[in-house]
Amino acid sequence: MRPQETISRTKSRSVSYDAGLRMHMQRVYNRMTMGVLVTALTSYFVASSPALLKFFIASPQVYIVMFAPLAVLMFRFNPMTMSSVKLRASFLLISVLYGISFSVIFIAYTNESIARAFFIAAGMFAGLSIFGYTTKKNLDAMRSFAVMGIMGVFLMSIVNMFIRSAAMFDLISICGIIAFAGLTAWQTQSMKQMYNTSAGDEANSRMAWDAALTLYISFIAMFQYILHFVGGRN
Repeated sequence: MRPQETISRTKSRSVSYDAGLRMHMQRVYNRMTMGVLVTALTSYFVASSPALLKFFIASPQVYIVMFAPLAVLMFRFNPMTMSSVKLRASFLLISVLYGISFSVIFIAYTNESIARAFFIAAGMFAGLSIFGYTTKKNLDAMRSFAVMGIMGVFLMSIVNMFIRSAAMFDLISICGIIAFAGLTAWQTQSMKQMYNTSAGDEANSRMAWDAALTLYISFIAMFQYILHFVGGRN
């Protein structure tokens, strides 16, 4: 094979890979955005219905609503064994359950402050994703830091359920924003590196659902913690 033909084929493969990667990344963000939209609509719908709000929040069912997303994550979301169709159903279920949990936000905070927190979170998320996509630095250390931070936030949140300290909740929110910011940047880099054209559409679709879920949870968490600082209460 002549050198010129080799260069031409290499360029063709590179163009094909770049186009496939862009489509893969777009698919991930579209799915993540769909989850955020489902959560927002569910929250608003439940908050607008006193009967639903009473059923889900002002009753013992509130504990089921609180821990149901974690149960679905643990037992009903496994990209290694589930098809992309089942992953989509689980992702939508998680989005609805989070929406029910967050319905109290529309009761506790003004619509203006919710919108403000949303746009701040969206801006942070976009910047972190761009950083994760473009940086040449390996962000695996950031992942380790983020995971440890999230575990710390989880433990502090459990403790604060009993002591109900406003100062500790401020600390939890700060740590949560930093931890999930790091996770967002790492996940963006990771899903870029894991994309493989030879893996096939089904495998890449399963990876896309997994990445979309991680980014969705990170965005929702950052929004929640940012709302704590900028939210105006009703």
